[in-house]
Amino acid sequence: MFARSTSDRIRERLDDYGAAARARMREYLRDGQTRHAFYELVSDYPERGGRALRASLCLATARAFGAHPTDALNSAVALELLHNAFLVHDDLEDESEERRGSPTLHLRHGAPLAINAGDALAVMSLRPLIENVSTLGSRLALRILEEAERMARESVEGQALELWWRQHHVVELSEADYLRMVLKKTCWYTSIYPMRVGALIGTRDGVELDRYLHFGFFVGAAFQIQDDLLNLVGDEARYGKELDGDIWEGKRTLMLIHLLNVMKSSERDRLCQVLGMSRAARTREQVRWIREGMDRYGSIEYARQVAHGLAGAALHEFALAFAELPDSPDKDFLAALPTWVIERA
Repeated sequence: MFARSTSDRIRERLDDYGAAARARMREYLRDGQTRHAFYELVSDYPERGGRALRASLCLATARAFGAHPTDALNSAVALELLHNAFLVHDDLEDESEERRGSPTLHLRHGAPLAINAGDALAVMSLRPLIENVSTLGSRLALRILEEAERMARESVEGQALELWWRQHHVVELSEADYLRMVLKKTCWYTSIYPMRVGALIGTRDGVELDRYLHFGFFVGAAFQIQDDLLNLVGDEARYGKELDGDIWEGKRTLMLIHLLNVMKSSERDRLCQVLGMSRAARTREQVRWIREGMDRYGSIEYARQVAHGLAGAALHEFALAFAELPDSPDKDFLAALPTWVIERA
């Protein structure tokens, strides 16, 4: 009953805030004077849907601190635009084939147009942040822009780290290495930044932002591990991406790192050989063997336990960081996130 109640509370907020963010985002994705194909390309991923988790987290945090709903809308929309830009580029860098139930943009239209569409979405994300000046004032708008710059820098550094591991065939990795990468690549723009900006807006820059860093890290890391798990064990009809795609791509997920560290030496040598291949050179038999190895050596269960531990730590940090906020549906949303991220399917 508790899990269902948690899911319902999260879904309600995601639906409400996601709809508001998407409606506003469409204003930036359409040209009122022409119907150039460019705008169809940049609208492709945003129009495919998605949870709008990052926008919702920004809006909910601002509301929990007492802000008017529209105060944080520009910042939330900017984050959604940048998120979709990252997705377009990530799919190309990872050689992914499916996104939100459809072929990836680079498979549909080729790499050059996909790269340009991703660049365009990133550029478009600046406009809502600039427009914060008229609604929040220049000082607060600049603070938000400074936070956005740090978030983007942390994110691309994390992406570079993950790509480096694959390109240079790095296999000597630990759980700490994975969490450091996830802190940068996932947590900063999925959870840390949305909450920091929401708190900035809700308090008019009247709160110490670092107090929300631990909660954002634990929630974001648990979210990423669960996302990686769903790539292996999720329902294909609901997942929206290629099952076992992370294995095909050679991603250094927590499950793969665990497997590398516990396999017998002869099997590990075979695994390293497969990881050294390009995606195109790998076979279904090899991918199946790696996936079965994760079950045989307990890598799936190990990752689940780590995700549950991170979610538990997030609950503890929430009690410390948000204790002074009055009760509200938005505070309930934030409190329910740690449970939801590891129970979502």
